[in-house]
Amino acid sequence: MFIISIICIIALVGFDQWTKWLTIAHLKQQNDIVILEGIFKLTYVENRGAAFGMLQNQIIIFAIFTILTLLAMIVIYYILPREKSYFPLRVTMVLLFSGALGNFIDRMRNGFVVDMFHFHWFEFPVFNVADILVVVACFTLIYLVLFHYEEEDLDIKKWLRGRHE
Repeated sequence: MFIISIICIIALVGFDQWTKWLTIAHLKQQNDIVILEGIFKLTYVENRGAAFGMLQNQIIIFAIFTILTLLAMIVIYYILPREKSYFPLRVTMVLLFSGALGNFIDRMRNGFVVDMFHFHWFEFPVFNVADILVVVACFTLIYLVLFHYEEEDLDIKKWLRGRHE
């Protein structure tokens, strides 16, 4: 299962980075590409902040937070029970890790994250594939915690005890 997760992470991060490369190659200093007039377009945006443009130019804060988050996700993934019932949580962790890593790569390489998807009929912030992965993973995680797993299923101490038995 671990190898499959690594392959999925590589594929998702690769797809995210490819879409960002396409955006730079075809949209930087170019006109937007309108997909649905008045609703959706592809555009080039350099996001130097977090979600919705918060914390502009705080690369050190983002780097430290992202590294700690990625390490925590690795630890949680590792200690998760191998039971089939935890498969949805593993998939969610892969999506979240991939999205965080995709944007982290941009920040470290460019000093900003490349965004390109723009729903402009209600002025939604411009976003990218990594953002989609993070948002889907967060909503899935909320659903799993609230409706799928019982409280005792999410007991990390129990997971750790199970690792040592």
